[in-house]
Amino acid sequence: MNIIGTGLREFWHQLRSPPDALMLELGAGGELLVAQLRAGLSLALLLLPLMNLVTGEFTPTEGVAGMLGVIAAIALSQVWLVLARQPKRLRWLPWATSSYDISLTSLVLVLLALSSPATGMNSMVVWAFYLIAITMTALRNDGRLTLFVGGLAMLQYAAIAVAVFWSVHSPEQLMSVEYGTVRVSNILQRLLLLGIMTTITAAVTYRMQRLVELSGNDGLTGLPNRTLLVHRFPSLMDDARDTGCSLSVCLIDLDYFRRINDEEGHMIGDRALRHAAGVLRNGLEAGDWLVRLGGEEFVLVMALPTGRSWERLETLRRNMATQPFVPELDADPIRLTFSAGIASWPQDGVDLSQLLRRADLRLRQAKLEGRNRVVARES
Repeated sequence: MNIIGTGLREFWHQLRSPPDALMLELGAGGELLVAQLRAGLSLALLLLPLMNLVTGEFTPTEGVAGMLGVIAAIALSQVWLVLARQPKRLRWLPWATSSYDISLTSLVLVLLALSSPATGMNSMVVWAFYLIAITMTALRNDGRLTLFVGGLAMLQYAAIAVAVFWSVHSPEQLMSVEYGTVRVSNILQRLLLLGIMTTITAAVTYRMQRLVELSGNDGLTGLPNRTLLVHRFPSLMDDARDTGCSLSVCLIDLDYFRRINDEEGHMIGDRALRHAAGVLRNGLEAGDWLVRLGGEEFVLVMALPTGRSWERLETLRRNMATQPFVPELDADPIRLTFSAGIASWPQDGVDLSQLLRRADLRLRQAKLEGRNRVVARES
């Protein structure tokens, strides 16, 4: 029971927490996919009234409301598609489009209910779009969005039901030959189904978040890894461009670290890496971003010009040198140092690859000059 309770608490906490950078970047791609699906589905909806017209099952009540809904859906789907294609991610867009999906479904149900309460409450074809809207939130990779959309669907459908029951004057108004009788039990069952679909979609989102977390973070140090750096860096450049700030990429390499692995073993080497990562992490300030690139290499991204980045990195270098790693209780401490090279955007490169190459050249220079130093410019 404790394991189940702990798992549920973690599940709930993860869903309510803002997704990390990689999830947001993937969610932006998911929003574009949803916009494309929405545009395609909106056009496909035209087939429903046409099929009813061909088969002779077209009714003015549902047909007119359905056509109005389809026309509105097609027009607005194109607007959302244009916004989703913007190069800069719009944080509010998934919330707006998801609210639109739910509210458009509710609007069509209301239009149906104005002419026939039974049609508005029992039209399963229209009601099913609540389920579609909830399911599509999984593509945005944000558990908060799933919970919001599921709650909004339940709230709006319940509000329509209350309004219908309050407005009718006789039980006959809740009956229809085509759609049956509106019953409270049926409405409660549909609300339960919306809740179940929200829970299932939230579980899928949670699972995706866990998988991305494992793929985007280094298992040894807990720091972001190269995958997350590649996905995150374009948005960091966009933020720097919008604010007029510089962006420095610092490539850090621990000096003679392989000797520790060779002389002390890989278990001690892993602990030494965690120690080094902890020293670097403790020296970070707001806006800094530390990544383990691989092996004994780290990348530190700072929204600072070259000079100030050099000063900050020099402070970290001195901290590293004065905080030796103690492998065991009675063992002699091991002094760790690092060499580093700095490259700044936009002077030294316009993308991550160029900046890392320039930072690596300066890192090599630091090693040739004796290690345990930071190089920001070629000599």
